[in-house]
Amino acid sequence: MEEKLQTIKNWLGTGSVNIFGLPMSGKDTQGVKLAEVLNAKFLSSGLIIRAMEKETGNYYTADGSLAPTNIFYEWVLPYFERRDLFNSPLILSSIGRWEGEENQVMSVAAGAGHEIKAVILLNISETDVEKRFTAAKDLNDRGDRKDDKDIEIFRTRLQEFREKTVPVLNHYKTLDLLITVNGDQSREDVFNEIIEKLYAKASQSHA
Repeated sequence: MEEKLQTIKNWLGTGSVNIFGLPMSGKDTQGVKLAEVLNAKFLSSGLIIRAMEKETGNYYTADGSLAPTNIFYEWVLPYFERRDLFNSPLILSSIGRWEGEENQVMSVAAGAGHEIKAVILLNISETDVEKRFTAAKDLNDRGDRKDDKDIEIFRTRLQEFREKTVPVLNHYKTLDLLITVNGDQSREDVFNEIIEKLYAKASQSHA
């Protein structure tokens, strides 16, 4: 494992890996763990936007909708140029979810020295993430998130993914950046598959 991680680190440099998936697919869970083993910094657009919504009192995503593109650009993109991230690789959680945002994300990331080297899709069905949502509500372990208030809001988030984020992923696929991982496994197995596929991509780039 250590040899594979070192190969990934050498290939990644100060670049970025962007992780996507349906709500409840485990993006932040896997992203935090990946950042830890790669000595990278973790950035989540969801966490940033929810913090800014709380600070400003403007809850753009409370009904399950994605934040407007102009708000995303204003609140999230400046993080790429933060001094404390300057020499670090980045693991991103769904940075640029709305079709068209991906081009600006790639441009800003590259300009700040964090070129996007791979995009991971945690692939899992809507039925399975709804089950996870229901289980999380029963356990009350999602905190006071307005976008997780009820199942109808959650289903709006699923619709937003289908209509706005799937085209983003298709674009990354055309650029040969997309890596698909089976998200319907144990957390450990998902993580191991991520490592294996990043290692394969890193090895291929040096072939």
